[in-house]
Amino acid sequence: MIKMLEPLVSKLNELRVILASGSQQRAALLRSTNLKFEIVPSNFEENLDPREHTFSDFVEKTALGKVNDVWERLKNDPVTPDVIIGVDTMVAFNGRMYGKPRTKDEAIKTITDCSLTQSNLPNTVYSGVVVKYKDEIRKFTEVTTVYMARLTPEEVLAYVETGEPMGKAGGYGIQGIASTFVERIEGDGNNVIGLPLCRLSLLLKQMVLNK
Repeated sequence: MIKMLEPLVSKLNELRVILASGSQQRAALLRSTNLKFEIVPSNFEENLDPREHTFSDFVEKTALGKVNDVWERLKNDPVTPDVIIGVDTMVAFNGRMYGKPRTKDEAIKTITDCSLTQSNLPNTVYSGVVVKYKDEIRKFTEVTTVYMARLTPEEVLAYVETGEPMGKAGGYGIQGIASTFVERIEGDGNNVIGLPLCRLSLLLKQMVLNK
């Protein structure tokens, strides 16, 4: 992976690259490429009305808001950012959108709703990715389908008590304890963690190397 990305990473490491996210999981995935970047969490207020957007529009517009917020804060720096990467991830099930639970009660309801206790239907993870390079902005949505094993109410409560569901779209993180009840994934597993690394790399190649 690292050798395949060498021309891109070498070029990017000459630039100022910003990840507009405070997610440790996204940062860890991006670091796995040997890319040098700064972490600048966005202050964008994630208040879009899900009823007024498709799932893809919602995550892309939120990711764009994060990128624009960070750009406005850093554009007058002595060295302005060359690349800003913004990402937003959410989970959909049965036509409804699920974000990050803020309380234990929300986490229990989210996990219970998102097919973990009621059915054999999968939930779907959407990540909107926006990249600003120089004056160009490009975006895409990556979609991954996740099939989960059923959990009893007692198991849901025990999982919530670990604290892992907090701050994770859909109330679970496959890189942790939840990996024990993920039956299968169709699509990019990194997307479920929060950063579709393959497609992001392809987009960066198009934007940065093809100039």
